Amino acid sequence: METVIILLVVGTVLMLLETVLPGMIAGIIGFGCLVAGVVIAYVDHGPTVGNRVLLGVTAGLVALGVLWIRFFPHSRLGQAFVSRQAIGGLDVERPELLHRTGTALTILRPSGIAEIDGKRVDVVTDGTLIEKGATVKVVAVEGLRVVVRAV
Repeated sequence: METVIILLVVGTVLMLLETVLPGMIAGIIGFGCLVAGVVIAYVDHGPTVGNRVLLGVTAGLVALGVLWIRFFPHSRLGQAFVSRQAIGGLDVERPELLHRTGTALTILRPSGIAEIDGKRVDVVTDGTLIEKGATVKVVAVEGLRVVVRAV
């Protein structure tokens, strides 16, 4: 029975270490130890003890998983893995384009590319087809969408 307990403890520790160690090696070995512990319990001690060990391992993994997910992100160790800074932005929203005019570089049916203030901008029309080379005016900026209408 000592072998089963040792395998279960080592497997549990390795599974917990997997969350902070890269490579999945500790997790695979830990899972293998847990499986080996259950198999040895069945082989050496019979189905009653094997079933109890299997139930205990399953319940323990579920309970530890829930506790780990609940408390690890807020722990001191977990905070080391959480970034608190924003690193740059996408700068894709362009509210300054509202009411500007430009030229359609492609046929807008309903999306395409227009040149507005000397910059290429992905645009959509308000539903109508606009030919290449036509003058367009920005009528709305909805998040990432720049909506144009023919002038």
